[in-house]
Amino acid sequence: MNDTAKPKVLVADDEQVIANTLATILTASDYEARAVYNGEGVVEMARTFHPDVLISDVIMPGKSGIEAAIEVLAMLPGCKILLFSGQAATAALLSETNARAHGFEVLSKPIHPKDLLAKLHTACAAN
Repeated sequence: MNDTAKPKVLVADDEQVIANTLATILTASDYEARAVYNGEGVVEMARTFHPDVLISDVIMPGKSGIEAAIEVLAMLPGCKILLFSGQAATAALLSETNARAHGFEVLSKPIHPKDLLAKLHTACAAN
């Protein structure tokens, strides 16, 4: 990412209102944000949008956020990954992922926009 460009953030949640709201908040906070609504959409959008950060719900129908994140990292190794979930099943999925050495950070839903922006700022500063 060059210093003059806005950081690109891809937001994924099968609850469209959540994805759209987060993308709107991020756009208003000087990020270039796009919303998608499933894991397949994450991979497809990442191919052309090339996000600096992926923020994804973990549990989505079809491809999970974790599976999509792994595919995005294979395409874009510098992409930072922030996962979020409000479901208890997430712990089991993350154990499997961490066992495969991905070690994604998981945020609890709901997350206050101020807290999300702080995490995002940290992730983008690391690029």
